[in-house]
Amino acid sequence: MTQVLLPVADGSEDIETVTLIDVLRRADVQVTVASVMAQPTVTLARGTRLSADTCLAELAPERDFEIIVLPGGMPGAEHLRDSLDLAERLHRQRRGDGWIGAICAAPGVVLAPLDLVQGYVVTGYPAFQAALVEAGGHLSRQPVVEDGKLVTSQGPATAMAFALHLVGLLVDEATERRIAEGLLTDVMGF
Repeated sequence: MTQVLLPVADGSEDIETVTLIDVLRRADVQVTVASVMAQPTVTLARGTRLSADTCLAELAPERDFEIIVLPGGMPGAEHLRDSLDLAERLHRQRRGDGWIGAICAAPGVVLAPLDLVQGYVVTGYPAFQAALVEAGGHLSRQPVVEDGKLVTSQGPATAMAFALHLVGLLVDEATERRIAEGLLTDVMGF
């Protein structure tokens, strides 16, 4: 079964976090939601309380995931950036040729300072796009961008397209289409 690590923090973006968890689990992907805070329960940016599966510090450091997916939101992205455990896991993911995904503030606030966007075509929330360019990324205005094993997206309104794209990568395109149809995204023109 496909293994996904989805780190969360106080201030992670509500729509992005919940959409990623929901859509990936609809595809029977094993999503481990891990708080980078000292406790598993976090309060998202708009006040939603979320009980993570575990704290990141409690996961075995050598545990592998096909992809690490970062939601945006502030100050959630700053908490993710400041987690030394997460930084090490992201660098190990890149060295091991694993996938990394990030949406909204996370590409600019987390990945750019960790030198994980240099040379890649990337996108992110408009207020954080300059950080992507300064870190050597090649900015795209597309809502979801895949380059190498890095997938980035722009923000809350693109969370569904981002999550569905991840399903296509991690499972298959038929499952992506089936879930999109069930969620009525084909009716909405996404």
